[in-house]
Amino acid sequence: MKEKVRIGLMGYGKVAQLHAKALQSASCGKLVALCGRNRERRDGFAAQWGISSRSTVEELVKHDHIDALIIATPHPQHRDCALEAFAAGVHVLVEKPMALTEAQCTEMIAEARKAGKLVSVVSQRRWFPACIRMKEAIDQGKIGKPVLAQLTILGWRDKAYYDSDPWRGKWDTEGGGILINQAPHQIDLMHWFMGSFEEIRGFWGNVNHPYIEVEDSAVAAIRFKNGGMGSVLVSNSQKPGIYAKVHIHGSAAVSVGVQTDGGAMFIAGMSGITEPPLNDIWTIAGEADRLAAYREQDEAFFKTIEPTVYFFTCQIDDFCGAIQDGRPPLVGGEEGRETVRFIETLYRQGK
Repeated sequence: MKEKVRIGLMGYGKVAQLHAKALQSASCGKLVALCGRNRERRDGFAAQWGISSRSTVEELVKHDHIDALIIATPHPQHRDCALEAFAAGVHVLVEKPMALTEAQCTEMIAEARKAGKLVSVVSQRRWFPACIRMKEAIDQGKIGKPVLAQLTILGWRDKAYYDSDPWRGKWDTEGGGILINQAPHQIDLMHWFMGSFEEIRGFWGNVNHPYIEVEDSAVAAIRFKNGGMGSVLVSNSQKPGIYAKVHIHGSAAVSVGVQTDGGAMFIAGMSGITEPPLNDIWTIAGEADRLAAYREQDEAFFKTIEPTVYFFTCQIDDFCGAIQDGRPPLVGGEEGRETVRFIETLYRQGK
């Protein structure tokens, strides 16, 4: 039996709590230590989970013998934290977004290769059964060539959400709004299904959040490298929080789709996941009548898990398994960079 991967955690906020909880049921990884600058906060977190509290990654390596680091800090810190980890000789699983710019992501990938370590980006929605079902159907050619993509997020973030952490809603401490924070998961799914982006054109702005600096809404039109096209509409401006969907339409004139989030959008550490992720469209010839059964299966499965942490555990197990087996993780650095490239391109185009 292989020894479990010894994992350190950087960060002690709401998402870090989810990772700590997910690691309790991980099959091939275990949380042994935490590091961060704020000693009072990290000591409290460490005491809660019965792990060591350290100042730096080097201390985690020296005293706790970690093999890998999960980075759960605010977005602008991701690049520096990852470079510190690679310099210390450990693998990295970094929260989304991978970094703020494509150049930062490229640097992280290069330093990981130089150190002979893996870098993976948190994209746990890839483990939703409804998303796996879509990916398999597309890869098996059941929709023909994927030629059209639609990504929609309509949700709401109130003032209490932005006040919950001092870094939220500011360019210098969050790096942006819905594009950099809420939308990366669905952007990741879109290019997982369709392939890389060729051309991106769009706009962003603040519709009804005067108390934040960053955007709460964005739209985009896309040309993919496979020749397909796509549209994106994302917004935190619609009460009370409606849905997030990714639909893929094929050259065979059939469609598959997933509603990744329903009811009210999940807010880490502040709310639960209220509705299961479900396939909401499935028109493959000979399979259209399976949609009701798929939904029934996913609804039943949803009731057997703790959805706020279960899919984190799935990705952590993939990451740790990749370390043990010497293989790439499902979501590598190049995948995380593609999402950031999309976001950075829109930001450059301006309001």
